[in-house]
Amino acid sequence: MTTILSIKDLRKTYAGGFEALKGVSLDIEEGEILALLGPNGAGKTTLISTVCGITTPTSGTVTVGGHDILTDFRAARRMIGLVPQEIALEPFEKVWNTVRFSRGLFGYGQDSARIEEILRKLSLWDKRKNAIKELSGGMKRRVLIAKALAHEPRVLFLDEPTAGVDVELRKDMWAIVDELKAAGVTIILTTHYIEEAEAIADRIGVIDKGELMLVQDKNTLMAQMGKKQIEVMLTRTISDIPGSLAHHNLVLNGQGDALIYTYDTNADRTGITTLLNDVAEAGLVLRDVQTRQSSLEEIFVNLVSGDAA
Repeated sequence: MTTILSIKDLRKTYAGGFEALKGVSLDIEEGEILALLGPNGAGKTTLISTVCGITTPTSGTVTVGGHDILTDFRAARRMIGLVPQEIALEPFEKVWNTVRFSRGLFGYGQDSARIEEILRKLSLWDKRKNAIKELSGGMKRRVLIAKALAHEPRVLFLDEPTAGVDVELRKDMWAIVDELKAAGVTIILTTHYIEEAEAIADRIGVIDKGELMLVQDKNTLMAQMGKKQIEVMLTRTISDIPGSLAHHNLVLNGQGDALIYTYDTNADRTGITTLLNDVAEAGLVLRDVQTRQSSLEEIFVNLVSGDAA
């Protein structure tokens, strides 16, 4: 695939000496969805703001579709759509004019059919004549999305786009993301809803303290770093784990009727066979056995806390 966004050794140091970005390098392919995860203050928004031309980098280079964001900023910015975290809209302007103006801002001619299509997809058509101040918070968020799509960008940044919005908007948002991906649009997403990243992303990037810790295919990441748990359900409740099972590092569930065993899927031996034999020898009778994979959220927490080896 073709690289559409290339970031090389990007650094941002503020006047007080704070390093928000510490040599971030990243290539993003055309048509992929990259989920960028990180705790508050990790550098996610600074990275997006720098690529979008809102913040000036201290050093490093960024190109979008081959256009440098500093030396060829008009062409680079024209390829980018941004849905920011903060809602900043002219309160007295009407929805239709707000979205239309955004298209003209990037040098595109009037296209009423395109604006109508976007507003209908975002359930804003009936609100097109309303002033922004008359809209709910969720509807204002929809207007931000419409503005970002008005000039038909090839790269779309979604900075916490569904934070604090209703379920219906989330559903509409991800339906549009699916359509954009099918049309070859590249999407970079930051979100606190890690299950969303797990559901839609092709690759996962984790940033912390201004450093990009990893960027990896989502499925590969979960296979390499995820752990599995086996839940051994018993026919009767117990108050304590038998001493003969202590070396398995088991956890007793809250009801006292299941033993939880965590193992590494990449290990040469999982220890499951030995565990089940030892459980039987301890006089416990199995009712059922279930397994589950670690979620992306658990992997993310382990990474930023330094527990992932």
